[in-house]
Amino acid sequence: MRAMILCRRKTRLVLRELPVPEPAAGQILIAVEACGVCRTDLHVVDGELPNPKLPIVPGHEIVGRVAALGPGVRDFAHGTRVGVPWLGEACGVCQYCRSDRENLCDAPVFTGYTRDGGYATHTLANARFSFALPEDLDAGETAPLLCAGLIGWRSYRMAGHGEALGLYGFGAAAHILAQVAIWHGRRVFAFTRAGDTASQHFARSLGAVWAGGSDETPPEKLDAAIIFAPIGALVPAALAAVKKGGRVVCGGIHMSDIPNFPYRLLWEERQLLSVANLTRRDAYEFLATAPRAGIKMQVTRYPLDQANAALDDLRQGRFEGAAVLVA
Repeated sequence: MRAMILCRRKTRLVLRELPVPEPAAGQILIAVEACGVCRTDLHVVDGELPNPKLPIVPGHEIVGRVAALGPGVRDFAHGTRVGVPWLGEACGVCQYCRSDRENLCDAPVFTGYTRDGGYATHTLANARFSFALPEDLDAGETAPLLCAGLIGWRSYRMAGHGEALGLYGFGAAAHILAQVAIWHGRRVFAFTRAGDTASQHFARSLGAVWAGGSDETPPEKLDAAIIFAPIGALVPAALAAVKKGGRVVCGGIHMSDIPNFPYRLLWEERQLLSVANLTRRDAYEFLATAPRAGIKMQVTRYPLDQANAALDDLRQGRFEGAAVLVA
């Protein structure tokens, strides 16, 4: 099998030929068709997340087909199309797992971070944390749903039911979530990098009622805002943009330091929340919702050996929507 491997943090990935692994009990071997390139992968590669398994094969938005079954696997058959997300495994016994909060598990396994992921032709996954997918989908367009979609969905539910929703950082997650929110009848306000007229046009093309720079004030107060850009300075900006009682949700796994801000921005019962990982329930809910919402994916495809170029383009914001590595 071929795999793009991170040997040391803050270095380029290298292409290696490796033996195809054997699935252990409870695992499935997956022949990868597509793997999304997520901002979390950048955080792993750029050394912003601590203690990755090294060397590591990144990638946690995986779509492929079951190539082999480990002992005890009964829910999948050879050739079944499956998706694998960021949460690769939870312990099932800690206080969080026992209270339906496996996203906060004390001993989690994360795909592409503490277990090899999908920047490869083959990968292993825990069958209980993998999801059967329809046969008639496009693998490249589906892969970003496995993280950008799932984390976006969890953030969306935490944001509450207000009509005016701000999305800060209009990348893979926001372009999916905007379509879900509009399908639900909400008004989306998109915030991009200052002067990024291409992303602003893209947001409006998806139905956003307003699009501007993250340094701009929206034309009306928001009921809630979700921050996907990893920029701490957006927190006080978003708090200033929401109504009394509004919520600001930080949807990323990493963010630069939040600057000091006056208490008056938080006062009047505004709430500041963070989202951590996902649960299998999130996946079942969102994967059932996505086709009903008619989500149209904007995807830029790269061959596996061009993973470094895909990461560079993501880092520099050179495409709209999502990037995907394809077999």
